[in-house]
Amino acid sequence: MSTYQEDKEVQGRRWIILIVLNLFTFMATLDGSIVNIALPVLSKELGLPIAQIEWVATAYLMAICAAILFFGKLGDIFGKIRIFKIGTIVFIFGSLLCGFSASLPFLIASRIIQAIGASMTMANSQGIVTDIFPATERGKSLGMIGIFVALGSIAGPSLGGIIVSTLGWEYIFWVNVPIGVIAIIMGWRLLPRDLIKVKARIDVPGSVLFAVFIVALFAGLLLGQQIGYSNNGIILSLIVAAVALVRFLTVEKRSEHPLIQLSLFRNPLFSVSILCGFLVFTANFTFNIIAPFYAQNMLGLSPFDAGFLLMLLPICMVIVAPISGALSDKIGSELLTLAGLIVMVIAQFGFAMLHEGSSVPVVGLWIAMLGIGGGLFQSPNNSLIMSQVPRTQLGSAGSVNSLVRNVGMVVGITLATTILFRVMSTKAGHRVTGLIPGRDDIFLAGMHVAFTTSACICLAAALLTGWRMYQAKVVKRRSGSEAKA
Repeated sequence: MSTYQEDKEVQGRRWIILIVLNLFTFMATLDGSIVNIALPVLSKELGLPIAQIEWVATAYLMAICAAILFFGKLGDIFGKIRIFKIGTIVFIFGSLLCGFSASLPFLIASRIIQAIGASMTMANSQGIVTDIFPATERGKSLGMIGIFVALGSIAGPSLGGIIVSTLGWEYIFWVNVPIGVIAIIMGWRLLPRDLIKVKARIDVPGSVLFAVFIVALFAGLLLGQQIGYSNNGIILSLIVAAVALVRFLTVEKRSEHPLIQLSLFRNPLFSVSILCGFLVFTANFTFNIIAPFYAQNMLGLSPFDAGFLLMLLPICMVIVAPISGALSDKIGSELLTLAGLIVMVIAQFGFAMLHEGSSVPVVGLWIAMLGIGGGLFQSPNNSLIMSQVPRTQLGSAGSVNSLVRNVGMVVGITLATTILFRVMSTKAGHRVTGLIPGRDDIFLAGMHVAFTTSACICLAAALLTGWRMYQAKVVKRRSGSEAKA
């Protein structure tokens, strides 16, 4: 068989294969956010300040972003399914080690192992789906991946709170083990052998330079919030990141077997779709970091009730994403991505108008609209990205898409908290890095600016998408006129 579409046995079990892939997509994405709610408990039990214990969360995201392009390329060379299978085992092993950690260095090392496994699965899952599913079902199948990405990234705080309060922080990691073992057994039995492999060498210089860029950038951004961006060490870190990025791009242009095919970005549909995906995750993670504080401290909701209110977002995405994915297979993706972005812009501006007296139903409406917009956007956008790529580069393209998603998460969190605390500090007249008791007005001022910024980011993505659609129509009209002539 030259393609999986010609293999009746694979086609007969393609939806079960998708479930296996999505289980690891969910767990790998969930572990990027679920640990946040356990940080106070970890800080107390390990006897460490919050500033140090935060690296348990950030080390995971940094390792994923640093390694994901490498494992995407490795999937193209040795087989996407083979790398995915190995990644599932590494991820579960890392999860097991995390629960047994008794010190911060051991826990961070375990999280890095876990992240390496996660990056191996994330980098190749979209490529596997694009390979296995026919083009008529691509939007629907990639939409399902979008659902589990949304569930994993948004459901972490509420699910983590339940696990920590009932079982203990160790089970945040151990809950992956039984689910993962079942998924591993199913995956090794159901996933077919790789059909597409590329004869190429591993780009070691590019891999090292990209890892240096990611680590230096994230370290500079995250530490800069704690000690200030005027610190010499932070400035040096950001300079190193910039130099590494420029050098990486230079090496990739000259490399015979580059880590990432820069030629992919010559396709405007691929580039704009990737950029829009980055902007949406940046904007949505502004909500993800600020909304829990608003729900609990401004609306006076308990953590349990706040968790249920925030769950409206992933619930709406779960409902809308598969419908949007199926529609994109029939009517195309671009109109749906534009509609989703417009809905998200409205929701983000709605958040910017909230205050301490806003009713819970109104807040719930804006949260639901953000979920609906995200569901409308994600599935068609993923389909647009993967449909523009040759089969031999699906691993690389999938890893770029996952990388952009994870970088967007970090940038969104960093941008939101930087804006929030900068405005709060200006209003308070001194440096602020947390809530000020009795001064809800100061928090709300910072929240309004942060959400206005995220709304403008979504608006920029919508305008970019609208411009792309207009240009496509112009080209189509010209082609039609030339054909008639």
